[in-house]
Amino acid sequence: MRARPLVVFDRLDLLEWRLCQRVTHLSLYRPWRLTLQTASKLGDWPIWVLLIAAQPWLQADGLWRMWQYSLIALLAILVYKLVKTRLCRERPFITYLGGVHCGEPARDRYSFPSGHTMHAVMFSVLVASHTPWLLPIVLPLALIIAISRVGLGLHYVSDVLAGAAMGYGFALLGLYWMG
Repeated sequence: MRARPLVVFDRLDLLEWRLCQRVTHLSLYRPWRLTLQTASKLGDWPIWVLLIAAQPWLQADGLWRMWQYSLIALLAILVYKLVKTRLCRERPFITYLGGVHCGEPARDRYSFPSGHTMHAVMFSVLVASHTPWLLPIVLPLALIIAISRVGLGLHYVSDVLAGAAMGYGFALLGLYWMG
């Protein structure tokens, strides 16, 4: 049996749909759409797996950091999937069929929270703590990944903000828990 979405999402959807509609129409411009799609694909997993795998070469305690990043990422995925499947917020392009342009296929039906943004923020905070010299690369990438989620019609702004908050929380948990 499918869970019923929270009433608060109905209200948020109404508040955010015009913004989503305007932002997604920008993705009709091919260079911008390709930029967003590339950022989205990098945020799927490749860039974060590369960052995790590179830890032994980036810092003295890199093997430990590799395990730390992997464990906190797995915990984040588990909690994220639990939240997403319990709250069941429809993606903007589904709720407003035809009114919000979808710039790439969605992996699933629900949008809250944004897992791409969660990981982007989580790894940005971890990088800031352990390898701050990588921030000029990681921060702009995290920002464009977050923008891509709304720009491609896959998420509402509140989904992205919730994902960012979760990512920040998981990063702090990882730093506290594993030092």
